[in-house]
Amino acid sequence: MSEAALHHLSRSDKIMARLIARVGPCAWKPRRRRSPFEALVQSVAYQQLNGTAAATIFGRVKALYPGKPFPTPADLIATPDELLRGAGLSRSKLAAIKDIAAHTLSGVVPTSRAIIRLSDDEILARLTTIRGVGPWTVHMLLMFKLGRPDILPVSDYGVRKGFAVTYGLKDLPTHDELLAHGERWRPYRSFAAWYLWRALELPVNGKSRPATPTP
Repeated sequence: MSEAALHHLSRSDKIMARLIARVGPCAWKPRRRRSPFEALVQSVAYQQLNGTAAATIFGRVKALYPGKPFPTPADLIATPDELLRGAGLSRSKLAAIKDIAAHTLSGVVPTSRAIIRLSDDEILARLTTIRGVGPWTVHMLLMFKLGRPDILPVSDYGVRKGFAVTYGLKDLPTHDELLAHGERWRPYRSFAAWYLWRALELPVNGKSRPATPTP
């Protein structure tokens, strides 16, 4: 799929073609072994934090459950709030994570086997009913858990900044502007998003850019 995606993107968008040539082969690899529950919890934990800080907090949360690679929904619900707050979770993230756990037990969050039968739109509509789970969180699940090829996370700062840098814009594109331009990338918008993230890592005038947290 990667070869077909890069051929399509390069043929349909000359500027994207130059970015692909600079970055090189696509190294996007979904982490399919994670359950939808784990993927959602991790996405919420990482919201609005740089990668290092988020990984530290997420590691502290997992350390509360020794002997388990990841807590079950019941484990999280039963954990006193003060312990999770002590690990570094904000009150809003704590509430969101416990709501994800409750909705997993009730069946709103599908199992790994069930979710692969749902369309992108069905998953988005279903999961955004959960507290703290917005389109960005679901887009990350669709891309990095399920490997869906045609996701464009228009609310992601890195994608918008990467687009501005790549296309020479002074300001970040609006959601509508990014969606409109992204029509030429269908049905491989996930690949385009990955390259826009990578655009922020490319040197400018021979100098490296400041580190920018990207997936």
